Amino acid sequence: MKRSYAKSLLIKNCILVDGEIDRGLSDILILDGTIAEVAPAGHISTVPTVEVFDAEGNYAAPAFIDLHTHLRDPGFTYKEDIETGTAAAAAGGYGTVVPMPNTSPVTDNIETVKYVLDTAREKGSTRVLPVAAITKGLKSEELTDMCALRAHGAIAFSDDGRPVTEYSLMESAMRISAANDMLIISHSEELSHTGKGVINEGDTATELGVPGIPNSSEDEAVRREIEIAEKTGAHLHIAHVSTVGAVQMIREAKAKGLTVTGETCPHYFVFCDEDIKTIGTNGKMKPPLRSATDREAIVQAVIDGTLDAISTDHAPHAPEEKADLITGAFGITGLQSVFSASYTTFVASGLMTLPELVNRMSTTPAKILGLDDGRGFIDCGALGDIVIFSDEEYTLTEEDIKSKSKNTPFIGMKLKGKIIATFVGGERTY
Repeated sequence: MKRSYAKSLLIKNCILVDGEIDRGLSDILILDGTIAEVAPAGHISTVPTVEVFDAEGNYAAPAFIDLHTHLRDPGFTYKEDIETGTAAAAAGGYGTVVPMPNTSPVTDNIETVKYVLDTAREKGSTRVLPVAAITKGLKSEELTDMCALRAHGAIAFSDDGRPVTEYSLMESAMRISAANDMLIISHSEELSHTGKGVINEGDTATELGVPGIPNSSEDEAVRREIEIAEKTGAHLHIAHVSTVGAVQMIREAKAKGLTVTGETCPHYFVFCDEDIKTIGTNGKMKPPLRSATDREAIVQAVIDGTLDAISTDHAPHAPEEKADLITGAFGITGLQSVFSASYTTFVASGLMTLPELVNRMSTTPAKILGLDDGRGFIDCGALGDIVIFSDEEYTLTEEDIKSKSKNTPFIGMKLKGKIIATFVGGERTY
């Protein structure tokens, strides 16, 4: 049975926060999936046919939007599928997720885009906006039909999981994107610098006796992508930023007026490469956990807005695929820990305000994607996608995780900022 996401609901007694305003204790009325009224608490009359949810003084924000998810569906559903992945997303406060195209088959054709959209409508607990591949098969040999893919529902274009290795192909893709108002999401990696690297190049890699991945692997690729974006006028979004050099280049691009945005993930501002000695293979991802200096640069870039958004890069893997540091897969899950890790790092510590964090997780991601349906805000006429949360401290357990895969270093950590409920179009999905 397909979800309609067009329910009616009255949320009462919430502290309403979006990415621009803290409006205090409020009520929110959602009719047929759309926000119909926002008013101070007690000022909206209960409609007889409307379900009532009492937030009991907890926070309400526009449901989060993840710019960077791997749902592994089609093709790798032993790790995750659209049903379980979106269930995890809803439990993490997300109303919308943006899955990357490195599936099997690759999301480089209309049929696979349609499969993702149809499956999400039938089984999903969130809205799903698929990213299509820039090149066919992610092989950096031939461009996909970007205009046709966009017309059938692709929200953006990326070869994430791999870079587009050919300069001329990326330039052509950005020219098409600029002419048609499309978003390019770059997996910025220079493979010749990565080599057989496993974790960040540095003292920890030397101590563990494993090959390292230098910062230049990311920095050289970011430099190239920004150069092409400046030449073409494309909107370039840099995924999973991890280095001080990449941060500085994005900062300089913004100062020049280029349409360049960037994201990072909590693992890059919570951990550094030294932590791998404790967290093991759940500290292996690409780009890798960097030095403490890089981590501090990421923290500052999130605070000052150089990095526009916080994403998950949710990358589920089966246990046997994460068993060994050398041969194990890159990536960790994150849909249920990102908000809490971010709240703990930035809001509970006083480094950022709560509206600023909501901006990084809801409001700005909606703007980056070019959504014009009110996602990212709590306003009359906007979609009724709402997350309710508290500032409560809790410990994330393996039993809490709704993903098929549990490969995350956040299990067992004490975190602040607990998701209480998620609503999509007024329908409670968590």
